Amino acid sequence: MATTISDVAKHAGVGVGTVSRVINDDKGVNEETRERVKRAIAELGYRPNRMASRLRRNENKLIALMVPVIDHPFFAKLAYYIEDEADRFGYSLLLVSSQQRAWKEKNILECIKHREVDGAVFVTHYDHDEEDLRACPIVSLDRHFGADVPYVTSDNYDSTYRAIEYLIEHGCRRIGYIGSKPIVASEVMERERAYRDAVARYGLDPCIVNACIPHGDEWRVVSDFFRDYPALDGVFASGYSMAQAAYLRAEELGIDIPGQLQLIAYDGSFGQWDFQKKRGVTCVEQPIEEMARELVRLLIAKIRGETLETRHVFPARFLVGETTR
Repeated sequence: MATTISDVAKHAGVGVGTVSRVINDDKGVNEETRERVKRAIAELGYRPNRMASRLRRNENKLIALMVPVIDHPFFAKLAYYIEDEADRFGYSLLLVSSQQRAWKEKNILECIKHREVDGAVFVTHYDHDEEDLRACPIVSLDRHFGADVPYVTSDNYDSTYRAIEYLIEHGCRRIGYIGSKPIVASEVMERERAYRDAVARYGLDPCIVNACIPHGDEWRVVSDFFRDYPALDGVFASGYSMAQAAYLRAEELGIDIPGQLQLIAYDGSFGQWDFQKKRGVTCVEQPIEEMARELVRLLIAKIRGETLETRHVFPARFLVGETTR
């Protein structure tokens, strides 16, 4: 017969409530009693029912991560480190890919409201009702949902500005910007602003596409871009997928990189390696691990009811590879 909490209480000479408080790490138990209960647990081989304990406390120890897609190097790395950090806090992770469907994100908000999930990290392309967001412990990557929702981001403007200046310093005079932006307000838009400011400062004409582009549609966007701007000598791509499509399309068109066209990508999530030939890609590398772990720490603090600053910024690194001269 399995050992019960009553057996532990009897063995330790305490009440069942005291054993429960020790199991739940209640600070109201004195150290001598705590040690006696722990010895009884060890001697009897008692295993507490953690799930029942969580349900009594109205807590699941479960958080969700919402991403647009999971077959993307950035989101895959982000999920890896978020899961690892959540585990450090004793939380499990529910990974949900919205696949461009806003209703899946709304379902997670409903799960939080009904206490089926304790909180969520939102990486979304969609806007949501502010009342819904305020009612739920959530944090965001890049996206702005108001002062009640903390978010983590990289220094998008400064990093992009430095990258455009690097292209100019290395001979580029017709620099294109290829981006994809979410519907909701986001720090990602700072990349376009930095690009426009940099080319304006140096008296260059902007060559830009930056629209709400579904994942998987990058090849069409890049093909149209090279058709509309045929004389480019530099390209800044605002993310991994766009950079990959731009590189492969240039190669298909017989454009030599970096001889005729220099390429910089925002986001070094592909590990600073080229997509086919193992050549280093010049990129702005976001500190994905640090950002992911901070997202979890902020979310746990939010779940605990702590008051937090809204914006949390991490500096990115500029890595020079073989796609620039």
